Amino acid sequence: MVELAQKPRRSGGRRKSSRSDKVNRKAHIADISPLKDQALQLRVADTGQLVQIHEAVLKILSQIGVIVEHEGARTKLINDHGCMLGDDGYLRMPPELVERALETVPREIKLYDLNGKLRVDTSSQITSYCPGHNCVRILDRTTGELRPCTLEDIRETAKVCEVLPNLSMSCSLGYPSDISAEDEAVETVKVLFAHCSKPAAVLAHDEHIQNRILAHLAELAGGYNNLADKPIALELMGPISPLRLPEDFCERVINAAHHHMPIVCYPATFPGMSSPISVAGAIAQSSAEAIAGIVIHQLTEPGAPIMSGSAVLPMDMRQADLAYGSPEYMLNGLGAADYFKSIGVPSWIGAGCSDSHAFDAQAAAEAGANMAIAALAGTPFVHNLGFLSGGRTGSLEMLALCDELVGWTNQMAAGCPVNADTIAYDVVQRAAPDNSYLTDQHTQDRFLSENWYPTLFERSDADAWLENGSRDLRTRIRTKLSDVLDN
Repeated sequence: MVELAQKPRRSGGRRKSSRSDKVNRKAHIADISPLKDQALQLRVADTGQLVQIHEAVLKILSQIGVIVEHEGARTKLINDHGCMLGDDGYLRMPPELVERALETVPREIKLYDLNGKLRVDTSSQITSYCPGHNCVRILDRTTGELRPCTLEDIRETAKVCEVLPNLSMSCSLGYPSDISAEDEAVETVKVLFAHCSKPAAVLAHDEHIQNRILAHLAELAGGYNNLADKPIALELMGPISPLRLPEDFCERVINAAHHHMPIVCYPATFPGMSSPISVAGAIAQSSAEAIAGIVIHQLTEPGAPIMSGSAVLPMDMRQADLAYGSPEYMLNGLGAADYFKSIGVPSWIGAGCSDSHAFDAQAAAEAGANMAIAALAGTPFVHNLGFLSGGRTGSLEMLALCDELVGWTNQMAAGCPVNADTIAYDVVQRAAPDNSYLTDQHTQDRFLSENWYPTLFERSDADAWLENGSRDLRTRIRTKLSDVLDN
């Protein structure tokens, strides 16, 4: 179902100016209106279907159960909250317990930059965008080589995240292979914040690393209380499909709740391999797994900030490869966004990614398709921008392309407001006789906001393009990245 929202806009009279005045006016990026509210929404499940999914989630948790490997959390759930441990080792959660926990989940997540400016608000109608994380390889922006990521690559990623106007957050894209396993997560966070003021998506591997990251974040924020009041990071974590909550995951969930550190709780689920292959079945199981983590989190500290989303990762069953560029990836993401919205849990959706190993036509086609779909999702939070190789390669060229696509897709998702001002009968009456639409005040007031103006996509005529060196999109993107990183 696609819904069309309408917003009033002020009308204007006719402007007395010459055509040359208009032609000489330049549309500088700083003068163009910021991202617009999302007015259109694509829903893949209606209310009745979302109820069926929720009933299935409650049934999975209460009748099949989950394996909770953390002894303290398991004991508390049994002794204090009426959960039952079966002979099979699965812990069954009563539906009423799950519903009580969901009632205490905050309805929004807010993230701030180092200057205290709000950058992400999941209750907003303006979508926020975040790069992906922890790719095993990087596509070198100058040589095109696929190679291991280093800390210097993450430094470059942070610098690019700082200047790309449509990115709300930073994230590593890769993990630094030149840093030891016990230090790479912490050093990644330090580099991200040393070169980008925006909030960051971060990943810890255990409670000790998590505490080290929290200590650094608190230092940047001016203390743990300030960090809780205006969080500057979102930590990623999740159960393991099928239906298992590892001890280290539970430790980090509990620790984050105590510190009021915002987290996203979602499992990596592989349809047909660790969950049902059907979209609805994968959403139901992965949502049950995520909600089991949310229950532990909210019982630890009711009202602590937490969100979820789909990490249902379709596989090309011919060779068991991830398929981030597939339509099934977006269907699962849209469906999960619809579901979590229906139960009041903030969420995000993945997009801006491709299964191609190069920054090529396939990468652009898949990113364009999934970015457009994500702009219509039931959540205003999109992540995984910059992925190639099914999430195993990070690319700054892909990230720059995705930033450009944000503008395109945001303009489309803003929809078509219909009111007296936009129908503009008075403009037709006024300007039609002498064809003065160009100089009419209605046009002058809106020509920057009614149209989207690209910074990378080509729109000049062929002669001008040839005169300027006939540069293709990849060349223009590499030039932009070089301007940021090599000067």
